[in-house]
Amino acid sequence: MKPLLLILILLIFNLHLLGCTSSGKDKFNNLSETAIYEKAQSHLRRSDYILATEALQQLEADFPFGKYANSAQLALIYAYFKSDEPLLADSAAARYIRLHPNHPNVDYAYYMRGLINFPKPTTLFQSALGTDLSKRDMETTRSSFVYFSELTRLFPESQYAPDAIKRMEYLRNLLARHEINVANYYLDRGAYLAAANRGRYVIENFQKSPAVPDALAIMIQSYQSLQMTDLSQQSLVILRQNFPSYAAFNEKGEFNYSFYRRKTKSLIGTLTFGLIDFSRPPGFDNRIH
Repeated sequence: MKPLLLILILLIFNLHLLGCTSSGKDKFNNLSETAIYEKAQSHLRRSDYILATEALQQLEADFPFGKYANSAQLALIYAYFKSDEPLLADSAAARYIRLHPNHPNVDYAYYMRGLINFPKPTTLFQSALGTDLSKRDMETTRSSFVYFSELTRLFPESQYAPDAIKRMEYLRNLLARHEINVANYYLDRGAYLAAANRGRYVIENFQKSPAVPDALAIMIQSYQSLQMTDLSQQSLVILRQNFPSYAAFNEKGEFNYSFYRRKTKSLIGTLTFGLIDFSRPPGFDNRIH
């Protein structure tokens, strides 16, 4: 009896799995292309992105060359994005660009690639604490900047270009601040040449960024520590002429070489393993002055 009972249980379980796996397809059995597309649009309007994704995937599978195929591919990018599936969304956008490089709506795919990779706090808790995104890995940030750049270069009249330009400015400042963080890290460890090179990189590539005065200050401090007085003085002249109110200048307008701070952890930072840390940041950071 026991073997028979076990076989019966396994049979019922397998039938249940079969029903589950086929249920998605059963939703669209005998439906026309228009009917499936309308279902997908209905799900999108109700913010049912998972159901919308299922419908759009089925539409592509059943009608790959239908009249809604192109619209379905674009909608699928958005549905993946709203479903918090960035890898699938980015892959769908890249695929659309590859298949339809000259389509009138391809600018949307470029825009979505930028938006998909656009940095954001990973958790609500981090957002509430005002997490410094410039301290995170910059790989996706750089990708976002590249995609927005391609959009504005290839389609300057696109309806998405104005928003892309605003986001690029934010990304440019974020990338510049990241370089300052790295430069301060090197400065803190006495790697003065590496710190100076990072500062120079900011000056050369992010000229309109708020990080520029910090980059100049890092170069002044680093070159002075390396006894490269001429280069230090050149950077000092530029800083004084363009940012005379920079915090490292004393009341007499002289650069205070003792202004630089090494990183010190606060007690709460130590107790929370750095999750919450109110310690003063190392090096030069004009955001706190």
